[in-house]
Amino acid sequence: MIDTNIFQNKTAVYYTLGCKLNFSETSTIGKILREAGVRTARKGEKADICVVNTCSVTEVADKKCRQAIHRLVKQHPDAFVVVTGCYAQLKPETVAKIEGVDVVLGAEQKKDLLQYLGNLQKNESGEAYASALKDIHSFAPSCSRGDRTRYFLKVQDGCDYYCSYCTIPFARGRSRNGTVASMVEQARQAAAEGGKEIVLTGVNIGDFGKSTGETFFDLVKALDEVEGIERYRISSIEPNLLTDEIIEFVSHSRSFMPHFHIPLQSGSDDVLKLMRRRYDTELFASKVQRVKEMMPDAFIGVDVIVGTRGETDEYFEQAYEFIKSLDVTQLHVFSYSERPGTQALKIDHVVTPEEKHRRSQRLLELSDEKTHAFYARYIGQTMPVLLERSKPGAPMHGFTANYIRVEVPHNDTLDNQVVSVRLGNFNEDGTALHGTLLL
Repeated sequence: MIDTNIFQNKTAVYYTLGCKLNFSETSTIGKILREAGVRTARKGEKADICVVNTCSVTEVADKKCRQAIHRLVKQHPDAFVVVTGCYAQLKPETVAKIEGVDVVLGAEQKKDLLQYLGNLQKNESGEAYASALKDIHSFAPSCSRGDRTRYFLKVQDGCDYYCSYCTIPFARGRSRNGTVASMVEQARQAAAEGGKEIVLTGVNIGDFGKSTGETFFDLVKALDEVEGIERYRISSIEPNLLTDEIIEFVSHSRSFMPHFHIPLQSGSDDVLKLMRRRYDTELFASKVQRVKEMMPDAFIGVDVIVGTRGETDEYFEQAYEFIKSLDVTQLHVFSYSERPGTQALKIDHVVTPEEKHRRSQRLLELSDEKTHAFYARYIGQTMPVLLERSKPGAPMHGFTANYIRVEVPHNDTLDNQVVSVRLGNFNEDGTALHGTLLL
């Protein structure tokens, strides 16, 4: 039994890098500490505990993690510093040597964070606790609100795919999940707290069910019946796991939104083979076509990596033309980063940083064109928008069912409310449409 007296009236700050799953898990860590008596430090207040949840998807992410740790140690010189997340799992000893770090917790340890805080006295040197990959088995539940209106429900963790460029399976272990029943219960709790929208998160959520003998489709059907939750969004799902039955179900679902995020990574079949992806461009195109046939208004986001080893100029041009031909809404573009221990390091043909940047800019420009065209189609239409909290005096933002970002004048009474909005023209920076409330 942990004596929580030491934590009473202590303060903590949290810093998260990386994906929605990380943000969800940080929120759960915050909840654990709050229940033990720790409150979140106010702006400008020196904290007793610093928690850094790291990412390691690229070399740049590693660098950002180190910078964040240094910055927090400087801002909170007497704080007990805990570092967890993917970088902590992959390089625990390296992280433990960073000045000011007290404890490093791997993937299996972070759920038990309280056990590693001791009496909050700083250590002379950092202590690392991280299990070997084969010993990462547990699934730590997480359903958190974070700073916004939406809840993030962690439905799955880990990955069995081992794509040639990726370290995530080494950082998070094998694919595993909680039960459908436990997910439904967490969704009901979110509804009881006033939540209206839940984003389903995980590393490879379409793989849900491996550890419980269930399927992602089982989960979708069960969550759709939870009263009080008006909107669900599927954060990201592999194209080979996005089945026709899921697409069809979402098309007539009560609460699953016409919004998909489907990782492509490359529009070249040759590069997809080098990446060890489990589909080709033909399958990907068929999934996009199927979604648009069933839901013409659907928002489709796509992940793309540029400059991977083996991506020649010819392969990139093939990829660009393929992506250009797709009826998708937005591209999330990443520059390839070499990761130690990955199979991609064995591939010939290295793309220069300058060429990676050029390719990235071309795809980002294409993304802007596609997103702008998608938004423009809905100017003048009236659509339901779920509004989110904003700072006093600042415009409120929210999203339509098909994920168009809308900006309306501030009104505290409309926080977390679904309201009818007539969509107007683009705002000044082109990131949202102005909306007129129809109350």
